[in-house]
Amino acid sequence: MAVVTLTMEDFAGERIDKALSSMEASWSRSQISNWLDEERILVNGVNVKAKYKVKLGDVVEVDVPEVEDLEIVPEDLNLEIVYEDADVLVVNKPRGMVVHPAPGHATGTLVNGLMYHCKDLSGINGVARPGIVHRIDKDTSGLLMVAKNDVAHEGLVNQLVEKSVTRKYTALVHGHIAHEKGTIDAPIGRDQKDRQKQAIVDNGKHAVTHFQVMERFGEFSLVECRLETGRTHQIRVHMNYIGYPLAGDPKYGPKKTIDFGGQVLHAGVLGFVHPVTKEYLEFSAPLPADFQELLAELRK
Repeated sequence: MAVVTLTMEDFAGERIDKALSSMEASWSRSQISNWLDEERILVNGVNVKAKYKVKLGDVVEVDVPEVEDLEIVPEDLNLEIVYEDADVLVVNKPRGMVVHPAPGHATGTLVNGLMYHCKDLSGINGVARPGIVHRIDKDTSGLLMVAKNDVAHEGLVNQLVEKSVTRKYTALVHGHIAHEKGTIDAPIGRDQKDRQKQAIVDNGKHAVTHFQVMERFGEFSLVECRLETGRTHQIRVHMNYIGYPLAGDPKYGPKKTIDFGGQVLHAGVLGFVHPVTKEYLEFSAPLPADFQELLAELRK
């Protein structure tokens, strides 16, 4: 790893992520955002967030990670491609599939399938995550957008930053929600007691989830959750925080829950402005068969 030290006089008043991407053309804003999250960027020796405004005299240290030497094996995983053109691709990820390779999941991931399906994927997120703009949890099913080149990647990431992407999820939660809709505005960060979990913390990242009740089943409620932000485990953490944890959730749900093999959550609607044509595109994916069967049982 190489630590690069920079002085930022010419960028006073600009956000740190924008300033660094302007200063170093080879660094994208999404890369910089990841490095900020990983605490690889220090301003005057202190960690900062992407919205930090550069001041005169600031000294910025960037711990640039080494390029990984990792070979991803393309696999024919029979992916369900909902939409594809020269720039973007939308895929309906099945429940149980990991999005990108990680320790313990070197094969069988969405990225392995994407590498088989098409060779032209953006490289901004590194060799382990080609084309991946955002992700959903292993046991969450549903729609993901994938970038096939770096221009498309930057355009889609900017829409995520600007909160203009439409993302609607269907979730089954414990409890009878009496009101019809609500908004959860609570910051999310790493749980200090359990580093494998996220939690509502005072110094966490801004996180907003809007929800609306679709159906009630006695001890359960079916809700549609619309993400305004996209934090790790956001819906799972937020619904648990207000007392309605997701059914089947092994991490945030109650010990006594539905045996579903994971949280009952589906990313059913995804909409964005095409980064090249500027046309608004919106896609929907029906609930998976096991989700529909579970609801049919609850309706009896």
